[in-house]
Amino acid sequence: MLCIANLLQNKEKALTNPLYFGKLSVMSQDVNKVWKDDKAQQLVKALLSISDQATMQNFLRDVMTEKEIIEVSARFEVASMLTEGKKYTEIVAKTKLSSRTVARISEWLQNGCNGYQAALNVTHHDHILPARAES
Repeated sequence: MLCIANLLQNKEKALTNPLYFGKLSVMSQDVNKVWKDDKAQQLVKALLSISDQATMQNFLRDVMTEKEIIEVSARFEVASMLTEGKKYTEIVAKTKLSSRTVARISEWLQNGCNGYQAALNVTHHDHILPARAES
């Protein structure tokens, strides 16, 4: 799995900081365990089957509380701001998330499964106009 490869790639960095290595171990165990569950796989399939925004919003509203939607949305905004090089203080002030949550998101951006980055690439790509061919 690509995600595990990313985590193992940073093993040398982790060995210099035992606390960091402990977090990576937990991250890799959690990633493997959750997707072995049939219910989790069913959720992934359901999400993949939804192709329009209104249906997705309705589905997310049915399965999540407003607070959960706001929290996940804020985390996604943090990931975007981190990739833009924004400072933690600015991110915390804008999103109202804790600096520890911002740090965790930063860890996942650097050492996770590339899920944040893939989603950011898709959403940012939607806002970019295609280049015109030179005539």
